[in-house]
Amino acid sequence: MKKSIYIILLATAFYTVSCNKFLDIVPKTQVPQDQQFDTEQGFKDALTGVYINLKNESTYGKELSFATIENLVSSWDVTNNTVEQQLGLYNFSDSKVIDKFNRIFSQQYKTIAHINAILQQIDLKKSVLKTAGIYEIIKGECLGLRAFIHLDLMRLYGPMPQNPAIGNELAYVTEFGRNINAHISYESYKAQLLNDIKQAEELIKSVDPMLNYSMADIRNPNGYGSAFKPDDDFIAYRNMRMNYYAIKALEARANLWYGDNDKAYLAAKEIIEARNEKNVPKFQLAGGLEYTASNFMLTTEQIFGLYAYDMAKTYTNYFGNGLYRKGTSATTITNQLYGNTGTDFREATLWNLITMTNGSKYNVIKKYLTNENNVTVSTDYKQIPLLRTSEMYLILAETAPFNEGLDYFKQFRLSRNIGSTAIPQDKSGLLSEIIKEYRKEFYAEGQAFYTYKRLNVPKIQVLFAPSAALINYLLPMPTVESSN
Repeated sequence: MKKSIYIILLATAFYTVSCNKFLDIVPKTQVPQDQQFDTEQGFKDALTGVYINLKNESTYGKELSFATIENLVSSWDVTNNTVEQQLGLYNFSDSKVIDKFNRIFSQQYKTIAHINAILQQIDLKKSVLKTAGIYEIIKGECLGLRAFIHLDLMRLYGPMPQNPAIGNELAYVTEFGRNINAHISYESYKAQLLNDIKQAEELIKSVDPMLNYSMADIRNPNGYGSAFKPDDDFIAYRNMRMNYYAIKALEARANLWYGDNDKAYLAAKEIIEARNEKNVPKFQLAGGLEYTASNFMLTTEQIFGLYAYDMAKTYTNYFGNGLYRKGTSATTITNQLYGNTGTDFREATLWNLITMTNGSKYNVIKKYLTNENNVTVSTDYKQIPLLRTSEMYLILAETAPFNEGLDYFKQFRLSRNIGSTAIPQDKSGLLSEIIKEYRKEFYAEGQAFYTYKRLNVPKIQVLFAPSAALINYLLPMPTVESSN
């Protein structure tokens, strides 16, 4: 039976020279797979469709950024007998919780299926890819994205790294088809994931403009004063694609998860030490300027993020109305989360205490608060963060020898204006502080749960955990099985 897949092809979001704003993303066409890949544009459109899938609300558009994954660590106030409350209690047998994880699981494997459809055809039809370097970029991005999603599937549904024998085995899906894929061992899964990352790096390193231009230029292709002048819009905005450094950041994250600290260290260090022509660091930590400019998503710090043209609506629908909130007084945030430093940029700028029409007061985070219109290249902050420079500093702080790691940690703290706080005196104390920073730094971005799980953090260190919660990092296997 001929396999076919229908992928909604969407025009790539890009800035026009005349108005300097992203165009709305609209459906383009639907075509069967056997015709989809007869042209270079067909491959480009198919990969664009993958990035659109990544923004689905069942994954990084909501559930794996600020919703379900954050409810697992009780980031938001909840109402009794809701799915959000059950998530915070780790009640994985609740029918609504099961449904949540089924949707996440299915959508992730659906996106992998779209990636595999491209990879299945790209070598067979390599001759249609006429633009120099486009084969390497498309195939490299696909392999990197496949590894990225599979890692998050492992981090969410798989076992804890300290004891991989206890927990679910998962399928690492590398073929496009309708057959159920066999679950494989933890080590086999790891080997395939790291192999995808290695292949992606090798393919993309020689052709990715990210290595040749500053991040300011990359974020402003063909713009005034930018040295980056791509002829093809598909090559523009590499910071919002699975670029070379995003693959290296993924390599660091993956090796940290699997306990290969030396490899995680080397991958993260390559990013931090990357330099522009004038020996200026390519990836720098954000600071006061970003917070003052209301760039709460710290887009200048993102190694890889997804453009979200409707982020203003996300804020209105989920945060501005108090739906996602934490605490009824400012002290919940200033004291419990940030330690009442009085200086931390995040403590001072990232939260609002809003008053609802009924008089209730709630703390709401401003990360998703952006201007919808009348923005320029430098003031458009509508970007979902997936890999950030700050994470690389925290990885280095954890994996480097103590004194070196402490130096990276000090640099990170200084960027957040808390350089004067007490300095850890040993490796154990440093790790404890790193855990706290993952909680503070990636609030509403979905990374705290993975850190708690990776390190098997006890309940006493899980900030905001309900007294009735029985911490359980081992999610059951979803009740749906997905075929690609």
